[in-house]
Amino acid sequence: MSRTPQRIGLFGGAFDPPHDAHVALARAAIDELQLDRLHIAPTGDAWHKTRPLSPGVHRLAMCRLAFADVPKVLVDDRELLRDGPTYTIDTLTELRAEYPGAGLFLQIGADQAAAFHTWRRAADILQIATLSIAVRADLAVAEATFDLKNPLPGLRPDAGRVRVLSLPAMPHSATDVRRRVAAGQPIGHLVPAPVAGYIADHHLYQANQAPT
Repeated sequence: MSRTPQRIGLFGGAFDPPHDAHVALARAAIDELQLDRLHIAPTGDAWHKTRPLSPGVHRLAMCRLAFADVPKVLVDDRELLRDGPTYTIDTLTELRAEYPGAGLFLQIGADQAAAFHTWRRAADILQIATLSIAVRADLAVAEATFDLKNPLPGLRPDAGRVRVLSLPAMPHSATDVRRRVAAGQPIGHLVPAPVAGYIADHHLYQANQAPT
C-alpha cells in the first residue's frame, strides 16, 4: 500500500521574542494545511535585519517554551548553527532531502510577502515549496502589496504555489513586546507565560542593557 506523502511546514523568523500571534499562526497552519510537522526555525545571522538580534541561545529557548504545547511542532536550531548569513532556500533544500517526496510549505507573514521578491533565490523557493501567507484581519493593507497570482515579478503566475491563511486581528509584535519590557510595562497578554518568565529571569530587552 502506498503511503500518502508527508506535508512539512517551515516557519522561520527572528522570534525575538516569540509571542501569542506566532503560536496562533503555527496552530492555524498545522490545522488548515494539514501538516504532519511544522519546523519552527529561529534565524541565525539574518542578512535583512537592521538591528542586532538577541543571542540565539535565548531565542531558541524561548521558542521551545512558546511552542511546547503545540502538537506537530519541531523547534529547529539548524539556522542558528550555520556560519554566515542564513537563507530560507538553504533550509528548504535541506528539508527536501530529509523528507523525500514530501510537500513543503513555507509559512510567512503578509509583511514578509511584500518583500519576498528580494529574498535570495526567491524563484527557487516557489519551485520547492508552497507559500502560505498569513494575513491577519488587522493587516489587510499589507496583503494588498503582494500579488497573490504573481508573487514574483517576471515569474509565470502558474509557476508558483500560494495559499492564504486568514487569522483574526491580533495586535501583537515582537517590537511592541521589547518596547514594553524596556518601559517596565506588562507583557503577559502578549506572550506565553513561560516566555514572559524567561524574559524576566534573563533580563532581556531591558533599557540600556544588552542581552546576555
